Formats: sequence, C-alpha cells, structure tokens
Amino acid sequence: MTHFIILPGSGGSGPAHWQSRWESANPAMRRFQPSSWDLPDFTDWLAALEGAVIAAPEPPVLVAHSLSCLLIAHWQKISRRPVKAALLVGVPDPASAVFPGYGMAFARIPEGRLRFASLVVTSTDDPYGSQEYAEARARQWGSRLTVIGSFGHINADSGLGDWPEGFALLEGLVSEA
Repeated sequence: MTHFIILPGSGGSGPAHWQSRWESANPAMRRFQPSSWDLPDFTDWLAALEGAVIAAPEPPVLVAHSLSCLLIAHWQKISRRPVKAALLVGVPDPASAVFPGYGMAFARIPEGRLRFASLVVTSTDDPYGSQEYAEARARQWGSRLTVIGSFGHINADSGLGDWPEGFALLEGLVSEA
C-alpha cells in the first residue's frame, strides 16, 4: 500500500479543503504535525516533515499545498530520507504582494532538481503565485506541470470539494513513480 503525507500550507487546510477530504477518506494518508499552522516556523516545519517521513512504513508520497511546496524544496536538500514522489499544488511566489511575512524563512528556494518524481499543479489565477512562476519552479525542480484552469489558490475557496480530478493526478503520479 502506498503511504501519503498530507502537508497543508499555513492555516492547516480546514475540513472543506481537498487535502482534509482526501485524508478523511483514505487511511493511508497522514498529516504532518508542526507546532503551529498559523505562524509557521521554518525549523519546526522541517523537523515535522522529517519526523513524518521517518514514521512512514515505506517511502511516502508527499501531498503538499502552498507553503509546504517550498518546505519540500528545502527539506529534500538536507534530508536523505527516501520519498516516492511529491504532488505540489498552489506553489506560492515569495515575491507576490500577498505572500505572508511569516513565510519569508521559506522564501530562499534551493537551486536544482528535486530528488524524486514530482508534479506541480497550478491555476491560471492564483493570487499567491502566477502560472509563470509555477512553470519556472516546475522547470527548476524537474517536475511535470499541470494547469487546471481558473481555480484561484486551489484551496477550499476554489469550490473543488473532494477534487476527484486532483486525486486522478495524484494516482497518475504514483503509478509513474
């Protein structure tokens, strides 16, 4: 069985968010647990991700939203723990006008490719990161890219519900990894 680690962005992805819905529906999905969702501490989030990967019974698939996409880029440079793949949804641009100040510790994105298969998913109207920014990150990280249309930050406010199309993207990533 494939194991998944859910990595919400700041705020923690409430019950209406597709990440929370997937987690509720699938016992193989576990959420990483940093000390604070509302005031992300970079070092704490790195440690929480490391702990979640260590606790996984096999190399997991990381399912990240927003700030956690940047977290993964940092973590995979300092950890050698095996990961099967990563779904990176709504990658935020630290230079955007709405990027929160508390997230600036995550902003200096390491250069180079990710060391595992990955898929960046973006929308055409994300206020936290443009399609062009997502395309640049996908190129840098060696990730495939999927543009899903006009769905804002691809969060609970996007009206995606269980987001079966996103789950199909995740299944495709897992089958190719």
